[in-house]
Amino acid sequence: MVLNNPYQTYQKQAVTTSKPEDLTFMLYQGLVKFIRLSKHALQNKNIEEGHKNNLRAQDILSELIVTLKPGYKMSESLLSMYNYMKTRLIEANMNKNLDILNEVEEFALELSETWSTAMKLSKTKN
Repeated sequence: MVLNNPYQTYQKQAVTTSKPEDLTFMLYQGLVKFIRLSKHALQNKNIEEGHKNNLRAQDILSELIVTLKPGYKMSESLLSMYNYMKTRLIEANMNKNLDILNEVEEFALELSETWSTAMKLSKTKN
């Protein structure tokens, strides 16, 4: 008999029942989390763990890219930003460069905070 991890069950349920805007916020939070985990691993000379977490951050950016709606100026701007961040993560991963990870983390934090603010403003207007 396999026992389910209650945290994983909660996470899966949260994802499947969340609104699109909440999912985007979760992706931003995950992006920040995996960049930080990658940085921490590299600082501790755990190259394999740093690589794994960097790839997870790249995967999140790929997911954010596919969620963009073509034809909107904001989508075009975000696409450029996501592609830049992904390219920088690849470069950081190849060179094991913490400075680049710090740069991308700043962008990810700004996106997360901006999205959070937009969600709050949207709720107050409704």
